[in-house]
Amino acid sequence: MIAIAGSKGGCGTSTVTLGLAEAFARADTPALAIDADRQLPNLHVMAGLDREPTLAEIDDGVDLREVAQPHPRSPTVGVVPAPKPSDPFEFDSLDDYLDADGTQVLIDCPSGAGPDVVDPLRQAAGVIVVGADTERSLEAAETTIEMARRLGVPVYGAVLNRRSEIPSRATRWEGVPLLGCVPDRTSPLVNDEVTAAFDEIVERLSAQSPVDRAPPAFAGDRLPTGTNELDRRLGGGIPAGSVVALVADPASQAEQLLYRATDVRGTLYLSTERSRNGVRRAMESASVTSGAPTIRSVTGEDALEEATALIEKLPDAANLIVDPIDGLERRNRSAYVSFLDALTARIDETDGLAILHCLDDSPNRSATLRAADAVFELEAVAPGVGTDVEHYLTVPKYRPDAGFTETIELEFADRNGVAPIESPPNPNEENR
Repeated sequence: MIAIAGSKGGCGTSTVTLGLAEAFARADTPALAIDADRQLPNLHVMAGLDREPTLAEIDDGVDLREVAQPHPRSPTVGVVPAPKPSDPFEFDSLDDYLDADGTQVLIDCPSGAGPDVVDPLRQAAGVIVVGADTERSLEAAETTIEMARRLGVPVYGAVLNRRSEIPSRATRWEGVPLLGCVPDRTSPLVNDEVTAAFDEIVERLSAQSPVDRAPPAFAGDRLPTGTNELDRRLGGGIPAGSVVALVADPASQAEQLLYRATDVRGTLYLSTERSRNGVRRAMESASVTSGAPTIRSVTGEDALEEATALIEKLPDAANLIVDPIDGLERRNRSAYVSFLDALTARIDETDGLAILHCLDDSPNRSATLRAADAVFELEAVAPGVGTDVEHYLTVPKYRPDAGFTETIELEFADRNGVAPIESPPNPNEENR
């Protein structure tokens, strides 16, 4: 069972669902297209079928294929309209009505990121994320990717609808295969170019191995940092609800680690020194992949109050980055400690991850390091004249395991590659 999802309304999930169903049928695999959008059901309209019977009208002991209406163009494709908003139907019971050996089941999910999409999404074996021809649609696709990962649903890949080529932003979706583009054509489901595009997408899907489709091997209570080798050393990432202090010299390029973190989940990025546009420009020119964080500048006498108000609105399982924390550390100690208390409480409440970027030393740095669950120290080393700078990340404090120490060599890759990250020989290995 594959979910077809995209958080932006109008991105074309219904078109992609029917297009894939017909392509599976052409490849001699019967398909079942199920509409999960109670509010704006569209599959039956696109297929030219009746609104009823709906998904909610199936009885115990009846296979779902028995109530599906045959698609006029593809008799081996069945279409099941969505339940009405008032119909009592729970998507977690869908398997009770489905014995689909040899049939490819596709679920057309509603837009958004609320329970209406979460319920059918979590029942699927995997998800295909749909993005369309606007930046807002691509940003919404990233929301869908993050939501699927939070639910533990493997992302089989992305389909770019109404596009003839893959946008550069989509090439930075780490771990998301780009299955193909569906060109923008009038009456797309009866267009030869569109049909060929769907056939190629199904061919790529069918070639995926179980390993390709496996969910990320991260523990459910861990939040990846975006730096793969570090996440593996930490058992999948940082425990949810943690605060990390990233201590670095201003010339160490520590911002690269912050930018990577924005690529794995929704992020509130608070800058105490740069404007929003300044942060965006820096991320766009960085040598590592980054996401699309919400950026706010917090400066001036009311910086602590502004930062606290923004943090109070953090959603569940989100990132908070404060870059750098120095500007807030310089405030009155009592006020700063109160701010840290509010920050740590909110991160714990939301099961999120906070990264506090510590640059120049400040009078209240000790309070920051005490509040942190983990301390990462980044050091830039130039072995000799004319040689490349090497970056080493040391973990001197890690609250989940007081005995944990680690030094990792980091290599910042370009935007089109994955950074090879290796650990140098550790003289203390036998003592750990």
